[in-house]
Amino acid sequence: MSKLLDHITPTLKEFIENQKIFFVATAASEGRINLSPKGMDSFRVIEKNKIVWLNLTGSGNETAAHLLKNDRMTIMFCAFEGKPLILRLYGHAKIYHNRHEQFNKYVALFDENTGARQIIEMDIDLVQTSCGFAVPYMDFNEERTMLDSWAQKQGKEGIEAYWSNKNTESIDGFETKILGD
Repeated sequence: MSKLLDHITPTLKEFIENQKIFFVATAASEGRINLSPKGMDSFRVIEKNKIVWLNLTGSGNETAAHLLKNDRMTIMFCAFEGKPLILRLYGHAKIYHNRHEQFNKYVALFDENTGARQIIEMDIDLVQTSCGFAVPYMDFNEERTMLDSWAQKQGKEGIEAYWSNKNTESIDGFETKILGD
C-alpha cells in the first residue's frame, strides 16, 4: 500500500495545498526528538523537490536548534477528509532568519505576519505515500487567530524580546541562532 517516489507529483502538490495541518519532525544526534503540528497558510511547494514553510513564533524553537545540529527533517500530512492518504516528505533542510537574503526572498510568498520567525527550506530526497485507512475523519471549523493576535499585540520589538527570552535554546540546551550567527 505504500509508494516511494523521488518527487512531489502534481496530484500530491494539490493534496498538500488543500491540507489545514502538517507535522514536522526533527532530531539532533542526541537529546529529544521534536514533532510539531503546524497550521495556518504557512507551507509552499516551490519545485517538485523543494518546499518552504514559514515558521511562526512559538513557545519553543526546537526545529531551528535541531537543524543546526542535523539537517534531516520529515514532514507528514494526513487526509482527515475525502480519500484516505498519509504523505511523508523526507529531506534535508536549512533555516533562514530575517537577516538572511533567502528569508526575504521566500517570506514574500506568504501573507505578512508579525510573528514570522524563520523560513525553513527543505530539499526533498524521498516522498512516501501510504493508505491512511486508520486516520479518522475530522471536520475543519476555522483557523485559530490567537497566535496572530498575540504577535500583533507584541509588535516587532516585543516579538524580538520574546525570542531573546524563549527561543534562543532548545529544551536540550542547543542554540537556535535566532539572534545571530
